[in-house]
Amino acid sequence: MFFDLPAWIPDWAVSLGLYAAAILVAVLLYRVAFRAATRLVRDRDLFWRSLVSRNRRPVRLAFVTAAVALVTPAAPLTIAQAEAVQHLLVLCIIGLFAWVAISALHVWTVVYLRRYKLDSSDNLLARKHVTQTQILQRVGRILVIAVALSVALMTFDGVRQYGISLLASAGAAGIIVGLALQPVLKNVFAGIQLAITQPIRIDDALLVEGEWGNVEEITATYVVVRIWDLRRLVIPLTYFIEKPFQNWTREEANLIGTVFLHLDYRAPVEAIREKARTVIAASELWDRKVFAVQVTELRQDTMEVRILASAANSPRAFDLRCLIREEMMAWLQQAHPEALPRRRVEAEVERSKAAAAAT
Repeated sequence: MFFDLPAWIPDWAVSLGLYAAAILVAVLLYRVAFRAATRLVRDRDLFWRSLVSRNRRPVRLAFVTAAVALVTPAAPLTIAQAEAVQHLLVLCIIGLFAWVAISALHVWTVVYLRRYKLDSSDNLLARKHVTQTQILQRVGRILVIAVALSVALMTFDGVRQYGISLLASAGAAGIIVGLALQPVLKNVFAGIQLAITQPIRIDDALLVEGEWGNVEEITATYVVVRIWDLRRLVIPLTYFIEKPFQNWTREEANLIGTVFLHLDYRAPVEAIREKARTVIAASELWDRKVFAVQVTELRQDTMEVRILASAANSPRAFDLRCLIREEMMAWLQQAHPEALPRRRVEAEVERSKAAAAAT
């Protein structure tokens, strides 16, 4: 001790008071330093602002840890208590390094992704980088936490001294734990593979398990697909490695919409082609790339007319297909009702009635 205290004050009370005072001073100094740093980077770019705001709690922990470390030599502690405090400080430093590493990884991700905008019309490159960065960030966070836990456990003498014997005697338990963790590890490695090969990306339009939707989130173990009716489909990462699925935006977002009309053989194909061209050309949903009207099938009672029109993305293609159906059916009902499909028996009966009325 740097000064003498009355003998009636117990050592634990003195130690507690010193640590409380040190922590209080550390918190006050931290607040002053954080306010100064916030004002300093207020007009700086995103990197510095994110660095200060994201590391707020780690810096506070660093101030408290430093204060406790400085006060410990002056505290009236026993040898066992001093060793316990030093061990706690080592654990805090390990946790602090891991925390700072995770925060730095987050700041780097934010700064790196600010140049890519998912809300742009041509967002293929942005989706590629966002997906890859987010997956690698989550995997990196898991690795940092695993390394920090391993280093923290190695600071305990019991684990370091008896580690070999514990592993030898707990072989069966290790096998059981390994089997239990197998699905988690499979998904983690699947996430790394997805980040490299990228069969799916953020905001990709997928047809999976009979459902159509967009990739909303990719975590370290699962993928969240936002279905068109706002339901969420949660799928393990391994699914996209082991099973087939449809990716409608793998290389580019534009799609070709298809509309099938089942019409009577008396339908005027050329007039239908001109009307479809007029309807599609007047719509802002068409991207002016693909248009075609073809008779693709002849059946016993009807013929199949296929209308093709391209759009910039899958939602616009869906809306364009609905527009074509509505406009074409309304036009056929008014201008060419004879083109609508009908039963041949009914047609013969109507022809007989018309002939009888004429005579």
